Formats: sequence, structure tokens, C-alpha cells
Amino acid sequence: MNIINDLKHQFKTGTALIKLIFINVAVFVLVHLIGLFIFFFTGSSGASLVVSWLALPSELSQLIFQPWTFISYMFLHQGLMHLLFNMLVLYFGGQIFMQFLDEKKLVATYLLGGFAGGLVYIITFNIFPVFNQLAPVSILLGASASVIAVLIAAATYVPNFTVRLLFLGNVRLKYIAIFYLVLDLISIPQNNAGGHISHLGGALFGFLFITQLKKGKDITLGFSKWLNYFKHLFSSKKNIRVVYKKPGKTKTDEEYNKQKILHQKKVDAILDKIAKSGYDSLSKDEKAFLFDASKK
Repeated sequence: MNIINDLKHQFKTGTALIKLIFINVAVFVLVHLIGLFIFFFTGSSGASLVVSWLALPSELSQLIFQPWTFISYMFLHQGLMHLLFNMLVLYFGGQIFMQFLDEKKLVATYLLGGFAGGLVYIITFNIFPVFNQLAPVSILLGASASVIAVLIAAATYVPNFTVRLLFLGNVRLKYIAIFYLVLDLISIPQNNAGGHISHLGGALFGFLFITQLKKGKDITLGFSKWLNYFKHLFSSKKNIRVVYKKPGKTKTDEEYNKQKILHQKKVDAILDKIAKSGYDSLSKDEKAFLFDASKK
């Protein structure tokens, strides 16, 4: 029971990144436990049955009766190695993402990136003749599209961020992202075409999200607000927010927007400095400012 309590504590106190990893692992364990239960009573592969109910089908006539799979598929893994690889890449990309952006944007990127990957997969399999025979039986599962969305978003935001890789030494994040994209492109004709196509859909969303964000437009904002509403709707505790206003300090919309633009320009200047000279070149004040900005 101590292990269960420890896991509960880790989940409650962990970051959004840790929560996403926990959910993926929990779904994996639950699918196989239910599958084992079904096997004992039927002798058939129970896990495969559960997967077929939660995975995203490319056949539109089947998708109509399984709309929840647009969400469930991105937390679903049948093989242990598939789960481990995705979670390692998610942790790697997510850690970099959260150094510069907040947790709400991480969750939105994961979910919307997964949605984009699933949508591109379905459209592709129903348009191109090469997939005519596969479409009726093809299903998509795994967090890969969501994971790639997070990784590409981080690489687009700080392309020259340097990481140290075993046997390779220091490598810029943009080259890691390019490697993944090229690998997916050349792998489409080889095997798991649906998976690689969904990766590209997730990558496209991650890229578009950051390019728009750098222009001052957060395309995930409405979705994040909806998630926040949904979270509070099912929350057992009602949070009371108290706002204190100092006399004479209330800002007009014009003043607020001007301050926001100046704030973003300062963030961009610091990111440019990181790109040119590395994170260690920042002053103590610049590091503190970037850290505070990542929380907003």
C-alpha cells in the first residue's frame, strides 16, 4: 500500500509532464490487466480486444461509432518497448519545452498534436489509393504523434538549444528534430505507414503552434481554457481566487497589450542570446526573468 500511496503522491505533486507519463503507463497496465481477465474467461487475446476498442480506426464508418478513440489512442500502447521509447522521448522533449513554456501549453501541445496526427492519418488513408486495402483494417495507437509535437515545438522555439548525447557529444536540438522528421518520411513506404504519417501531423502542429506563438498568437489558448473549465467542472474542491488591485494601477487594454509586446520582445532577445552563445552566457537577472516568464 505504501507503493500505491507514493505513486499517488508523485502524481498529485508532479508536473504536467510527469502526469502525462503516469497516465500513459497506467493505461498500459490497465489494458493488460483487463486483457488478462478476459483471457481467463474466453481464452482469446483480451489485450487485443481492448486495444481494438481504444485505438483510432481509419475506416470512417467505424470511427463514427468510436469517436472517443481520437483521445484514447494517444495514451494507448500495446508493446512495452513502444511505451518506453515514447515516454523517454516525451520526457526528453518535455523537459526542454517546460524550461521556456508553461505546463498548460505542454498539455495542449500533447493533446492537440495527437489530434492533428490522428486527423492527418485518417485523411491520408481515405484519400490516397495506395491505402485502399489497408484502410478498412488499419488502426492507430501510441503517443508518438503527441510526443513528436512536443519535441518539434521545443526545437522550433529554441532550435540551437544544445544537448549532450551519448557517443555523439553536443548536438543542437534542431538537428535531432530534423533527424526524426526525415526518418519518418523515408519510413512511410517501408512499414507502419499510418504511424509515420501521424508523426508528421503531430510535428506540423508543433511547428505551427510555435511559429504563431512567436508572432504573439497562442492558438492553444481557447483549448487550454476549455480544459481548465472541464477540470474545475469535475473538481471536488472549488477554488476561490482573490484579486487585489492597487488604486491607480488598473491598466487599459492598450497599456496591457503594449506591456505584453515589450515582455515578449525581451523574452525573444534572451532566446536569441541563448541561440548564439548558449544558456550559460545569460546573466543572473536574465535567467531569473526567463524562469519567471516560463511560469506565466
